[in-house]
Parts: sequence; structure tokens; C-alpha cells
Amino acid sequence: MIDLGEAYLWIKALHVIAVIAWMAGLLYFPRLCVYHTEVAPGSEASEKFKVMERRLMKAIMTPAGIVATILGLLLLANWGDWSEIWVHVKLTMVVLLWVSHFMMIGWLKAFAEDRNAKSQKYFRMMNEVPTLLMIVIVLAVVVKF
Repeated sequence: MIDLGEAYLWIKALHVIAVIAWMAGLLYFPRLCVYHTEVAPGSEASEKFKVMERRLMKAIMTPAGIVATILGLLLLANWGDWSEIWVHVKLTMVVLLWVSHFMMIGWLKAFAEDRNAKSQKYFRMMNEVPTLLMIVIVLAVVVKF
């Protein structure tokens, strides 16, 4: 266990801010993909979606995810008690959020190369994954089951 002292609340606040930014991106990115499937590859609209998707991923989602994860691990090191089930549930859900994030990077690349083969329905379903993971994380952290 490490003692963060007076920095604990600042680290916790920055962690929450980073999580909110990351989740916003994880929730919005699949929606952009839904709309992107509605336009012709190579069209002006498609090129606009490519810019939006790339900027969202590189400027917001990835940096926010990294900061949220690093600060979360720092807070966990301060907590020190790895025996509680909620900690393992949360960490598992965070790993699944990262799996989701990396899947979205794959979608980004497919759209960028005009080779997306996934349907609107697929992206609509995948849009729910980060929401479900977030619900489990919030319940684990707040209720500590």
C-alpha cells in the first residue's frame, strides 16, 4: 500500500474526470459508426466521419483511457486491499472496456481504409457494451459487492 496523503482527493477527482471523458468517447464512437455506415465510402460525408472518428479516438478516448487507468491503479495501490471481490469485478470490467476500446480502433482503421463490413445493427448492439460495463463498475465501486 502506498500513501497518497493530501494528493488522494485530487487524484480521485482527476480519475473521475478522465473516466467521464473516456466513457463519453466509448459511448459516442459506436454511434458515429452507425451513421458512417449510412454513407457511401469515399463520399464527402464519409471523409468527414473519418476525421471525427480519428480525432475522437486520438485526442479524447485514448488519452482519457490511459489517464483513467493509471490514476485508477494509483488509487487502488492506495486502497491496498485486493481481497475484496468488488476490486476484481471492477478490474475485470476495466479490462473489458479496454478490449472494447481496441475493437473500436479496429473499426476506425476499417472505415479509414473504406473496408468496413459491419452493419448498422452490429454497431447499435456494440454501442450497449460500454454502458453495461459502466453499470457493473459503478455498482461494484459504490455498493462494493
